[in-house]
Amino acid sequence: MRKTTENELDELIPDLFRTEYSKLIAILCRQYSVASIELIEDAVSETFLAASESWGLKGVPKNPKGWLYMVAKNRIIQRFKREGLFQSYVSTLESESTTSSDQVEWDDAYIEDSQLRMMFAVCHPKLSDEAQIALALRILCGFGIDEIAKAFLSNKETINKRLHRSKSKLKELTQLIELPEPSQLDARIGNVLRTIYLLFNEGYHSASDQHSLRKDLCLEALRLAVLLAHNDLTRSPDVDALIALMCFHASRFDARTNEEEEWVVYEKQNRSQWDQDLIFQGEYYLNRSARGNEISKYHLEAAIAYWHTRPDSPEKWPAILMQYNQLLQINYSEVLALNRTYALYRAEGREKALLEAKKLNLQQNCHYHLLMAELLGSTHSSKAIKHYKTALSFTNSQSLKKLILQKIKDVSN
Repeated sequence: MRKTTENELDELIPDLFRTEYSKLIAILCRQYSVASIELIEDAVSETFLAASESWGLKGVPKNPKGWLYMVAKNRIIQRFKREGLFQSYVSTLESESTTSSDQVEWDDAYIEDSQLRMMFAVCHPKLSDEAQIALALRILCGFGIDEIAKAFLSNKETINKRLHRSKSKLKELTQLIELPEPSQLDARIGNVLRTIYLLFNEGYHSASDQHSLRKDLCLEALRLAVLLAHNDLTRSPDVDALIALMCFHASRFDARTNEEEEWVVYEKQNRSQWDQDLIFQGEYYLNRSARGNEISKYHLEAAIAYWHTRPDSPEKWPAILMQYNQLLQINYSEVLALNRTYALYRAEGREKALLEAKKLNLQQNCHYHLLMAELLGSTHSSKAIKHYKTALSFTNSQSLKKLILQKIKDVSN
């Protein structure tokens, strides 16, 4: 073992927790069933505390991930023995847990398969959207209770109660984590994609001003989708389209706020801050998603996001408008209708867009009032300011409030 400084350990343990917590939960739930998920979570959390103490005194082991797995596994067995549950799990242990700690570390296929199984368990269609996202953040992504509370603009007590209810429901629905039968896979994977999509949106469109947290949410959603794309059973055009969509959006993440954490509107973003590697990956997955005859909402949204990464040109906004027209036919929502109206403004002018916006009449929607103010502009400054002030009353985001106040100042001048 190599002696580790306190500063090194302070960085290593959190890094390992973020990357290995969800893997350990998935592997151990696969071996001992979802029925023991609370015991498993406790054992894994205690293992990281033990690592912090032991490695500080003795140094980091040559195989830290294997060390974590073996200690967590031993702690679970000890818990089972204390609570009289060991015998009921010993057959599962003998039949399923044949993988050594070294194999678990190096056998990526086993780890990824375990995570995929857990993904389908957490994204069970009989769980609410709220439950699925909370479980995904905790079990699939390894986020702490404080982080989840910040993501939902909530508090620890509320999140703990939500997770407890969600895990109780999960245990009612399934015991062993496993991939669905091939005949059920198409139906179930749609719900998995939907949960990943909602998880990404929670980060990308979150009202939270925690920039690093929001970015982490987006990257975790992207990681989960890539897991699906790497497996022959779960790879599909829809999966590729969702990855493309997230890559294109994530490529502009850092440009959406300035150094003061204030929102920067699309037209004023510094394009040198856009991540060209993510744009390239998005194009790769978008091209890969073109196989087959069906076009999903992910294909259309990915196409829209693609155009947002392109320089301005005469065909850009008409193309975006056309995609929104198709998208609204298969997946209507107020947000999409507002976005489509903005695309109409950029493609065909202010007057047409203003007529369409008035038809929507979304008086309780912050972004409706922002759009109306934008369309009214300086030629109707008093009405625009009224809409901006109404928008202020519908948001809790300090970053967005700063942007709106600046807009009011610009229109007033």
